[in-house]
Amino acid sequence: MTTNTMDVGARDRPRPVTLGQAFWVWLRIALLSFGGPAGQIAVMHRILVDEKRWIGEQRFLHALNYCMLLPGPEAQQLATYIGWLMHRTKGGVVAGVLFILPGAAAIMALNWVYVLYGRLGIVSALFFGLKAAVLAVVLQAVTRIGARALRTTATRLLALASFVLIFFFNAPFPLIVLGAGAVGWWSGRQGHAAFRSGGHGSSKQSGVADADTLLGEELPAHARPARRETILTALIWLALWLIPVAALLIALGPDHVFSRIATFFSTMAMVTFGGAYAVLAYVAQQAVEQNGWLSPSEMLDGLGMAETTPGPLIMVLQFVGFLGAYRDPGALSPLLAGTLGGLLATWVTFVPCFLWIFLGAPFIERLRGNVAVVGALSAITAAVVGVVLNLAVWFALHTLFREAATLAVGPIHFDAPVIGSIDPWATLLAGLAGVAVFRLRANVILTLVGTSAAGLALHLLGLLG
Repeated sequence: MTTNTMDVGARDRPRPVTLGQAFWVWLRIALLSFGGPAGQIAVMHRILVDEKRWIGEQRFLHALNYCMLLPGPEAQQLATYIGWLMHRTKGGVVAGVLFILPGAAAIMALNWVYVLYGRLGIVSALFFGLKAAVLAVVLQAVTRIGARALRTTATRLLALASFVLIFFFNAPFPLIVLGAGAVGWWSGRQGHAAFRSGGHGSSKQSGVADADTLLGEELPAHARPARRETILTALIWLALWLIPVAALLIALGPDHVFSRIATFFSTMAMVTFGGAYAVLAYVAQQAVEQNGWLSPSEMLDGLGMAETTPGPLIMVLQFVGFLGAYRDPGALSPLLAGTLGGLLATWVTFVPCFLWIFLGAPFIERLRGNVAVVGALSAITAAVVGVVLNLAVWFALHTLFREAATLAVGPIHFDAPVIGSIDPWATLLAGLAGVAVFRLRANVILTLVGTSAAGLALHLLGLLG
């Protein structure tokens, strides 16, 4: 590159941005973050890479690949990472918190509406239509993840094994994730190509060059590992996460609903590889079947709320915590207990996300090109396809049929539909949502709104039982 070319590139780079200026951009991104992680990442890419040129194509993808390694919502963590890269810890907190706030506020408001008015015919009809579209959206997630992750025979077999283990043998979701990661890590260490996948980073080497952006190609001073800062960061964020959990366990005991919410969702924060769709299978397994905090139908309602509000889909966990505390309020009023339960679930779900970024981001370059880590990520993503497929089957069972029967043969244990209990209207709406999503490539939000309106119309016509 000649000196003149370099001078032109330097002049073309955007001017420095203050944290105050960045605040409004992060708020804009947060308010536009609909449509799940794929849509949210696309919004960030359009604004931060193409429009603002704060970060280049390859640096954006490198950050995203790192976030894909972590448990938790990758889109929120990507926002936190880029905010940290630009304005240190304050920037990461601003970007990450703003990404959460609109959705958290919207879901909390809907929680109140749900428990106060959810049994009204009109509200029930809206959620009836919403659930039909959610089934199509989850099936779309299966196909999208599968198209990216299942590129070799080994990944396809791992996805199949994951589905069989969780659907027929009720295997714990964390065990499946850890097992898949171990298989992929070992494969990478041995030099096998079975789980080598380009992932997000395999996209075309095109777009905005890193050298032409605000961040450029330089490594900022705060991205250089320092032992004292690393230890301090770990202590601060571990304290913010675990001290409230410990305080609840000591003050209320392990069996109190707040203690159970704190420990359950803290565990979730460590095993939520693959995002909301994958982890909901584990939530259904624990929160629905074991803790009895909500029903399968209500879980679908919660996901519908999260689909129609901005922010991470994992925010559905706030709805689960809300209902769990609402139905076991103790000496508190149900609404106050539910609100506190929802906020507690949100806190212990998202505080660890900041820990993963602020603790690990300075070492991100050490992960780049590590074949063992790439193999583990590829294997986990393949296993997640099987888990999300299980979630799609679970949703279909509880959306399209009014009754299900549990079948057990030795160690095999699964739910099967009662064919005579099929719901014709739910099946019709789910089919129409599938056509809209897969055939017409309709916007997810428009599909959800359309099926909700159809549910309302069926109610007004007296066709819903």
